[in-house]
Amino acid sequence: MAASARAFVLRHTHLRPVPWLEEVRLHLADEALPLSHAVQIEMDDPDAAFPYWAFAWGGGLAIGRYLREHSEVVAGRRVFDLASGSGLCAIASMRAGAAEATGADIDAFAAAAIGINARANGRRVTVVRSDVLDEEPPDVDVILAGDCWYEARLARRVLPWLQRARDRGIDVLVGDPGRRYLPTHELVELATYDVRTTTELEDLERRQSRVYALRAAGHGA
Repeated sequence: MAASARAFVLRHTHLRPVPWLEEVRLHLADEALPLSHAVQIEMDDPDAAFPYWAFAWGGGLAIGRYLREHSEVVAGRRVFDLASGSGLCAIASMRAGAAEATGADIDAFAAAAIGINARANGRRVTVVRSDVLDEEPPDVDVILAGDCWYEARLARRVLPWLQRARDRGIDVLVGDPGRRYLPTHELVELATYDVRTTTELEDLERRQSRVYALRAAGHGA
């Protein structure tokens, strides 16, 4: 599957600079719905996962911008990119001087895309294809969580996992353009950016996206 997933990603995307984060290049798709249909055919599954890996989303773009401006957050440190998708945040962390980066995603095509995109940027990113939310947080220094709040069930799983990581002394950065399930009461805003996502499925072509830290345990809004 790994070889066929890699071939699929290369066949259905084009390498290009990421809007507003042009120093990073990703293999991106032109349109979401035709690619989603192609994934369903490739997998012979009408319920196959949406190809999030083929687009640069608002939360990941904000994290990438933040790391470009605040490289000290990841410089010399071990970084874990949750629900990595294209690998954008992991790659941005390596560009900012991270000692190592891991991108985790459950989607086989995402796992292929992370590796392809890392190589396209001259960076090395370790790829983990598993549902890490069923496990304890990894032994790292920083966890990046971009665009994890679009679906209720996922959001309910992500927040306690990130809180456990925080309680272990891991720094957590969350990036999101204000989606419905974003737990703003548990977050402290660090920065706001205007971004332009690469898919027509976002509500607005250009919107604000924010970077947050988790609130310390026991601290209310």
